[in-house]
Amino acid sequence: MIKKMLAPLLLLVMFGCSSDSSTNDPIDFTEANEQEIQAFIAAQELNAQRSSTGLYYVINDPGFGDRPTSGSNVTVAYRGYFTNGDVFDESGPEGISFNLNQVIPGWTEGITYFGEGGSGMLLVPSRLGYGNTGRGSIPGGAVLVFDVNVLSIN
Repeated sequence: MIKKMLAPLLLLVMFGCSSDSSTNDPIDFTEANEQEIQAFIAAQELNAQRSSTGLYYVINDPGFGDRPTSGSNVTVAYRGYFTNGDVFDESGPEGISFNLNQVIPGWTEGITYFGEGGSGMLLVPSRLGYGNTGRGSIPGGAVLVFDVNVLSIN
């Protein structure tokens, strides 16, 4: 009889104390990011396009000539901010030069939509930015907005 009473108690202790695996899984910000981007687009009355990766972009000026590839070195002037308008990074008007395979995936893809002299906006979901962990002043799961001007393809 004691064995019959201990078995349910043992099961309760084993499963009651086990950690829930879902709390160890990374948070999936996909749906929340999508809703945040859609709300921003509506509030700003933007004509944004969505790529198959979930990156949104607005082309104000497509630029001219060839567009960069994901391995190109480019010079871009930009302003990075959150959907609430708080700026987290900004270049000077002279821009900065970098290789597109050395930046966040949202830039590697997004800058290729503009030719030299092109300008517009990138709306980057966290999975194409700094993911669940964030970086510096950018929290995990953050949607990033960039006003970009492609000054040159080097």
